[in-house]
Amino acid sequence: MKEQQQTEGGEGENEDGEEGEWEDEVQEPPPPDSLIRTENQLSYWSGISADVNGMLGGFPSISTVDLRGSRAFLVKLGIGKTKGLHKIERTLEGGAGIGRITKGLLVDISQTVDVVEPIAKFTEELSQTPGVGQIHNMGLEEWPPSTSPSTTTDDDSSSSPSSPSRKYNLIWLQWCLGHLTDTQLVAFLRRCRDVLVSSSDSSPAPAIVVKENNATSDADLFDDLDSSVTRTDEKYHALFREAGLRLVRTELQNGLPKGLYPVRMYALKV
Repeated sequence: MKEQQQTEGGEGENEDGEEGEWEDEVQEPPPPDSLIRTENQLSYWSGISADVNGMLGGFPSISTVDLRGSRAFLVKLGIGKTKGLHKIERTLEGGAGIGRITKGLLVDISQTVDVVEPIAKFTEELSQTPGVGQIHNMGLEEWPPSTSPSTTTDDDSSSSPSSPSRKYNLIWLQWCLGHLTDTQLVAFLRRCRDVLVSSSDSSPAPAIVVKENNATSDADLFDDLDSSVTRTDEKYHALFREAGLRLVRTELQNGLPKGLYPVRMYALKV
């Protein structure tokens, strides 16, 4: 979770300290996502504590309201464990961290939850959680695996540890897509699209849910602290279309403290 970046702008000064126009042409800055460096991301997250405070950037108190908003959003997609809703067969969580969402939401509404998380120390305890299936310690840009084995928990020991053909009823992606470039994000979403179960074989229809910060400026913003990008709502719409996905529902997360980026949920279907 991140606070909004504050930026200030002004006219340049000449060498005498007086305000004026720059003599040289101002070059266009590089696209924010071109500044992303995976090695810097891994270095940052490797130094973060494996607890809710670390996962939420010093705002652990928002976890309850975040999970409540996510649960309510899924209900509107027909997914849940109460009467009239459907508990689905298999879910994938990308960028799962310590499994805050997996344990706090997804195992309640899904028979099995597979996770993707590059930092192995975050998933050590998660592997002992009932309902958790495969754990892939790799970046989203590397998933699905082709030959390298992943961790398989005891209750899922019959499955192939590196099966890229596994199908999912739900794919949950929260506060992780900012670590991918635009090109990587589109490619990843296409791979997610390809591993959703057939609509005819699932009720409710399979979906990808994205829950991410939105930039409030008119352009994406790069954060060099964790080498990530905060995208605008308009950029997400464009990338979803490029990935061949339909936006069927979107809502803002309510109840977050002032000063944080707005958080928006997107439900995507083929």
